[in-house]
Amino acid sequence: MGKTVKWSWTSALIGAASATAAAALINAKPKDPAFHLISISLTSFKFNFPVLDAEVILTVHVTNPNIAPIHYSSTAMSIFYDGSHLGSAQIDAGSQAPKSCQVLRLPARLDGLELLTQHAGRFLADIRRREMTLDATVDIEGAAKVLWWDHKFKVHVDSHVVVDPLYLDVIDQENKSDLELRLA
Repeated sequence: MGKTVKWSWTSALIGAASATAAAALINAKPKDPAFHLISISLTSFKFNFPVLDAEVILTVHVTNPNIAPIHYSSTAMSIFYDGSHLGSAQIDAGSQAPKSCQVLRLPARLDGLELLTQHAGRFLADIRRREMTLDATVDIEGAAKVLWWDHKFKVHVDSHVVVDPLYLDVIDQENKSDLELRLA
């Protein structure tokens, strides 16, 4: 019981360094990016006999919550209406700084023939209700650079968006992203 403990600066520094390293590892755990559709803008119509295709710009707000910058390759986002492929939006290759937000403007083309031949009744009902539900999915692949290592990743994003089909206003949306790190 009468034992004295000798205090050491070396032990204190090793303990503090260990606690700092543990906190850095916990903070460095990759987090899913966040996506938010800001607006849809009609840019033009393209005559595709017997109907018109619509060209639009999707303005998307992207947040990288991670402590590493990311670089991603180009890909295409698929857009669906009532379960059928309606069109796609092109995502160009790019990068994003750590813990930052960025606004992307994605050109998209929507197939008027698919909309009118397969879903005319539902589309007209949606116009009367002023609510149209669109779904979108995309897989984005890239790498996050941590120190001198590139860590490959894949993000799968599913979006469920309700828009006003007359004015193309975004009424409601739900976006879900899943991050998968690749070890090889």
